[in-house]
Amino acid sequence: MRILPYNRNEAAEYAAKWYNGRNSAYYNFDGLGGDCTNFASQCLYAGAGVMNYQKDTGWYYNSPWDRAAAWSGVEYLRKFLLNNNSAGPVGMPSSVYNLDIGDLIFLNNSAGYYHTLVVTGFLGGVPLVDAHTDDSYMRSLHT
Repeated sequence: MRILPYNRNEAAEYAAKWYNGRNSAYYNFDGLGGDCTNFASQCLYAGAGVMNYQKDTGWYYNSPWDRAAAWSGVEYLRKFLLNNNSAGPVGMPSSVYNLDIGDLIFLNNSAGYYHTLVVTGFLGGVPLVDAHTDDSYMRSLHT
């Protein structure tokens, strides 16, 4: 597998541009459970530049009707990033103290993973995040 760099700044710049708007190239999932993971995937793609077109287990978006579950589903994206061993981005669990700009945070509770955030900065060591659904820009993770 060829390793390509992840441009964290491109991901963060995309987040800053679209945190309070919707890129018309992508469907807006606000009325269908939320747009947070769709937005996070767009940011991730802006930094990675490569999709994974593996049927059923990939991460890609062509249209609202031709996309991987991982593109817009919180648990599916997390699972994809942790298990991907072919094309596209990969991830690993990390402590909040080891995060960097462009990383994703998956919020969970006893019911499971429910929200995806994009790290776009830091203030006093605390991650600042951008997100959709509850549109946020440079919002402290503590909130």
